[in-house]
Amino acid sequence: MTTTDDETQVLSGEQMERLTENMARVEALSKRLVGVMTSKTSHHHGLDTPDQQLFAKAATAWWTEAMQNPSKIWEKQIEYWSQSVKHFAEVQQTLVTGQFQAPEDPGPRDARFANPLWDTHPYFNMIKKQYLINANAIRDAVESVDDMEVADKRRLSYFADQIVDMMAPTNFLATNPDALERAVATDGESLIKGLENLVADLEANDGELVVRLADETAFELGGNIATTPGDVVYRNRMMELIQYKPVTDTVHETPLLIFPPWINKFYILDLKAQNSLIKWITEQGYTLFVVSWVNPDSTYSDVGLEDYIEEGYLTALREVKAICDVDDVNVVGYCIGGTTLALTLSLLKQKGDKSIKSATFFTALTDFSDHGEFTPFLSDDFIDAIDAEVDDRGILRSYIMARTFSFLRSRDLVYTPAIRSYMLGETPPAFDLLYWNGDGSNLPGKMAHQYLRGLCQRNEFAEGGYELMGHTLRLEEVEVPLCAITCETDHIAAWKDCYSGVQKMGSKDKTFIVSQSGHIAGIVNPPSKKKYGHYTNDDLSLDAPDWFDTAKFTKGSWWPRWEKWLSKRSGKQVEARETGDSDHPRLCPAPGTYVAVKASHGKQS
Repeated sequence: MTTTDDETQVLSGEQMERLTENMARVEALSKRLVGVMTSKTSHHHGLDTPDQQLFAKAATAWWTEAMQNPSKIWEKQIEYWSQSVKHFAEVQQTLVTGQFQAPEDPGPRDARFANPLWDTHPYFNMIKKQYLINANAIRDAVESVDDMEVADKRRLSYFADQIVDMMAPTNFLATNPDALERAVATDGESLIKGLENLVADLEANDGELVVRLADETAFELGGNIATTPGDVVYRNRMMELIQYKPVTDTVHETPLLIFPPWINKFYILDLKAQNSLIKWITEQGYTLFVVSWVNPDSTYSDVGLEDYIEEGYLTALREVKAICDVDDVNVVGYCIGGTTLALTLSLLKQKGDKSIKSATFFTALTDFSDHGEFTPFLSDDFIDAIDAEVDDRGILRSYIMARTFSFLRSRDLVYTPAIRSYMLGETPPAFDLLYWNGDGSNLPGKMAHQYLRGLCQRNEFAEGGYELMGHTLRLEEVEVPLCAITCETDHIAAWKDCYSGVQKMGSKDKTFIVSQSGHIAGIVNPPSKKKYGHYTNDDLSLDAPDWFDTAKFTKGSWWPRWEKWLSKRSGKQVEARETGDSDHPRLCPAPGTYVAVKASHGKQS
């Protein structure tokens, strides 16, 4: 007994020592937290919530419906009351019987509620079921609002979903069994580590909360990602031009030039050898060039789309033709890089310049008539807030864009990683794709305004013409042979909207492909994985649903199909070209210097 008592006393002493240490760590972390929040940068309040007009419209529509069709409103309300009261009665009955267990029907399945306690423990089961009842009631209420414009209804639905996801019981310590179990098992150590992760994320973003998705210490550009051999052979204030080293004895005469998006960095196409599109292209026998865009700071505030075209697209074309001693080049544009490629093609058409032999578009929107899931972020109040933000700072900071994209998939990209990092105290995974996702770029203020107002909101390129560089650029003037790759579940550039843009292009030689998966995984889909297939259909006169319904599905990556298309437009075989020439010295090895620059936070007026 004495031994047991002594052992208990020793154990209690160890626990007390750990508790004292943890409290000291909490105090230090609290000071850091106060410090970072005191010096927190700010952004325009309009970027956080919609203006009050949206809720006023929703309230008006609801009351109109209540007056005109009261039975419908009361039916929904009574259904919610009935479900809630029935649920409460079931819980009470369970407690009265003295059976400390959940009811036989634990409720619907949801990936957030994977812990068995959500089904077996009456406390957690009650919370889960009532949350799901509340969530369904909110969604039903939004769905029942009829007297609203489509865009306003989409916005209302989006913000309602954000509220529902934010209020999930898994987001709070007292109602998250995983976090509580981890805290007990680690004597609170998991919560201390979680607080450390929270403070570190705040400090890394000047007080703005951006949840880290990957372990940033696990990757090194040019070390274990972006490792395909090549050299920077040209540089100006807008971009570095990388030429990759050949791996075949001969190459196609016509070089290939890729314009990635400048919202993100180019090395999504060169993460690692196993899934590198850049490496794979060189292995197919092409002289490959890739543009690496500058990560702009506030000094780039007056840079617009015309500068990207003049100092990026046209300059890169000129230098590639000079290095390879050719008259024309095959090009690829990815996302906004593809949108701007289409603008460039219209400009070249009007100038009579035939430098581009063929164009490939990766998930590129050119017709913005349907804003889809981006409707909440393309309303006037949100764009007004962006205008105010860029007026203050000169740039649209990368974290604002990252946050916008993340909240389109908030469960996967916000709340789940936040729970793992801040409540469970886990280190983010060493995942290259998520590392890239967090390595964003700023946008110049003028360019952001041009893109959001003229292209996205007013859809001028596809409807009437877009004024730029003294020209009225039109989508129908894209007349070169083209191949468009889109992705079936893409929530950023929906394939149906990409298809609409391709239909409006003037080319007589069009190929359209829909890859399985989303905006990134559908493109970064190497043949070796044998994971995602793709759809093809030569009849581009069909509307999007009919095109898809009659399309042919092929297992495996679209890469070989595209390369076969490209090879027919790439000329004869010539001796493999080394990087650069006497007029284009090798400035530094790939991936270059611009890609390593982290996003800055701009100036504050």
